[in-house]
Amino acid sequence: MDASSGRVAELYALRPERMTVVPGARGWPEAYEYRLGGHVHRFKVHQPSGRSPILHLKNFHPADDHYGLSALEAAAKSMDVHNAASSWNKALLDNAARASGALVFEPGDGVPGNLTDEQVGRLKAEMEAQFQGAANAGRPLLLEGGLKWQQMAFSPADMDFINTKNVAAREIALAFGVPPMLLGIPGDNTYANYQEANRALWRLTLLPLVDRVLLGLSRFLSKEGDPVRLVADRDALPALAVEREALWARVGAAAFLTVNEQRAAVGLSPIAGGDERREDRY
Repeated sequence: MDASSGRVAELYALRPERMTVVPGARGWPEAYEYRLGGHVHRFKVHQPSGRSPILHLKNFHPADDHYGLSALEAAAKSMDVHNAASSWNKALLDNAARASGALVFEPGDGVPGNLTDEQVGRLKAEMEAQFQGAANAGRPLLLEGGLKWQQMAFSPADMDFINTKNVAAREIALAFGVPPMLLGIPGDNTYANYQEANRALWRLTLLPLVDRVLLGLSRFLSKEGDPVRLVADRDALPALAVEREALWARVGAAAFLTVNEQRAAVGLSPIAGGDERREDRY
């Protein structure tokens, strides 16, 4: 805030995980607290008017009155599955990309039925050092003292972690409103081609988000004085150029519209003498 005029001078994007909403006796926010470097910065809310130096933009949350539900929170389980599948795949690669087996001890005559703790520890250390990892893949296993290798294998369904990752990645993309096709995730045929998916991303996700943010900023800044209206310039988006060209062609061919009606249809302001139809001029 400008000290002399009391109006907004600068805008800062604050990290939401550091911000806390302080509710009042009636449940409405009475202050915002921002924690940074061991310090707490408190921003009060003017109760009669609700004015505050903080603009809180949030999504709808069905179970919380003060905080929004982020796409990251909605996709949390799918992210856990994706990370777990990646960790599992890495572990398989570290173990020569195959399932482990079991060392079975078969004691002979005069040999104790169990290995000692020292023998177990030495055996584990040798296995990890000499036979685990991609660099040791295919190395022959030398067994002694009644040890026998018993192979154990996973079924193809158990090994299908690539499909598991793709399903989790698709759910994460959908939570953020991103067509999975744009991320190269196979199996998604919602849109006919890449260009249509890109246009859907702009129409259904990015532009509504931009409009919501600009509307919030417009209302926030208008409280400080003259009305402010911030809008996105859709004509400057290359992704929507095809739709814009089609709109101009349709409007230009509509002879039953006046010039100003045609201009309004494409987002332009009226001009003097533009309230006549083109066909009436000839």
